[in-house]
Amino acid sequence: MDTTYATVSTKGQLVIPASIREELGIEPGTRVAVRVDGGQLILNPQSIEAKLRRIKAMRGYTAGGPSGTDILLEDRRIERERELRNDGF
Repeated sequence: MDTTYATVSTKGQLVIPASIREELGIEPGTRVAVRVDGGQLILNPQSIEAKLRRIKAMRGYTAGGPSGTDILLEDRRIERERELRNDGF
């Protein structure tokens, strides 16, 4: 990723460069979450397009790992066995 610079105005305003706005789908009226993390300013667009991009980027993130359903079923099986033992079965 190339570094792009912008300057803060005397009113505290910052213009996001056009190339970045286009890449992130930021259009006039797009809400942007602003936070500080480790001394860095983080801008997070809140448009539907930006959210869909983040979801798409996460696809396959847990691929190859255990199934959430299988984990829950196994937990429930163990719990049920414990219940049966406590009831004298």
